[in-house]
Amino acid sequence: MTAPAVNSPPTDWFEARRRAHRAGEAARTPTERVPLESALGRVLAQPLIALCDVPHAVTSAMDGWAVAGRGPWRLRELRAVRGSTETPALRHGEASPILTGGVPPAGADAVLRSELGVLSLGADGRTKLDTAPHAPAGEPAPGRHLRPAATEAARGETVLPAGCTLGPLHLALAAACGLDTVDVVVRPTAALVRTGDEVVDSGIPRPGQVRDSFTLTLPPLLAALGARVGNNEKAPDDLAATLAALRAAAGRASLVVTTGGTGRSGADHVRAALTALRAEVLVDGVAVRPGAPTLLARLPGGALVVALPGNPLAALLSLHTLAHPLLAGMQGLPLPTLGRVTVAEPIAPPGAPLSLRPYRLGPLGALPTAWHGSAMLRGLAEADGVLLVPADGAASGTQLDTLPAFR
Repeated sequence: MTAPAVNSPPTDWFEARRRAHRAGEAARTPTERVPLESALGRVLAQPLIALCDVPHAVTSAMDGWAVAGRGPWRLRELRAVRGSTETPALRHGEASPILTGGVPPAGADAVLRSELGVLSLGADGRTKLDTAPHAPAGEPAPGRHLRPAATEAARGETVLPAGCTLGPLHLALAAACGLDTVDVVVRPTAALVRTGDEVVDSGIPRPGQVRDSFTLTLPPLLAALGARVGNNEKAPDDLAATLAALRAAAGRASLVVTTGGTGRSGADHVRAALTALRAEVLVDGVAVRPGAPTLLARLPGGALVVALPGNPLAALLSLHTLAHPLLAGMQGLPLPTLGRVTVAEPIAPPGAPLSLRPYRLGPLGALPTAWHGSAMLRGLAEADGVLLVPADGAASGTQLDTLPAFR
């Protein structure tokens, strides 16, 4: 295992994020073309280019009548025909019913809204259209309520940039622009290896036991960060078992996330397993609390390993530290940006170079939650975000960097 010297100082938190992002960029996933109905939540690999004008023709913005010239007008037909370009042209003084989104006949120079028109029977027995008494003077002005072609997008125009995470409205826009498929980044594959003989899967834990909190959190959180999560395996606290689980997971996934076993005691086997696998260690501990014993390594076959501490809060905040920027890099996304918030009360020096503290937002700003021990989940579960508290703490009114809360 390529590693820093024993007892080397832990990596600065900001530098650890940058290293994780660079490692992800070096392991970028390929792209694939998928139908729109399969593209929700995927990262756009290429700019989305409109294949047609939107709208593709002049259309009506209102229900009413397409009119040619000034009124009153002779009504050419009684029922509206939606969206046809084959309707005969209007002659001066004629009108034709039209629905919102309909294509007006050639010769139409405005649309009179339905509530501003009055129909009557003319002396010649034909239906006549005139503006209602309450209509504004000069209604409709030339071009009124006509949407020109390509007002939203022109054919060949970029409407979404590469790197956009596709939501429902993005997919609707793609469909409106004539696309049936999009090129997206292949989701990085992830596998989970959980260690800890004291961890139980169900029931009330006995003294010396803890409930498994990672099966319910890590797969959905990794999926939210763009990964396709496969195996979720529990390995006994044994070097051979840990080594076998890591080797198997690395054969199935481009990212392996482990929990527990990152310390240096005789009961911790992740480091020894990485050594046996000849891993290159990229981050060997982070100068932060909680989450100091966190590792990032690259295996000879290319798989990346994020080794999280065993305590729940430490592990989930370390996921923010390393897995989030790593997965961003793998998908061609920039290093995730940090937020800023004003703290509403003084925060004492944390006794570490940097402390990650869940917070709630109050009327005056951020208030650290009461539950921020490395084994606690309650504070993070109710948090609006995570504060980055520097070594000297923070005075009331200070602005601090933040991470988003997991939801």
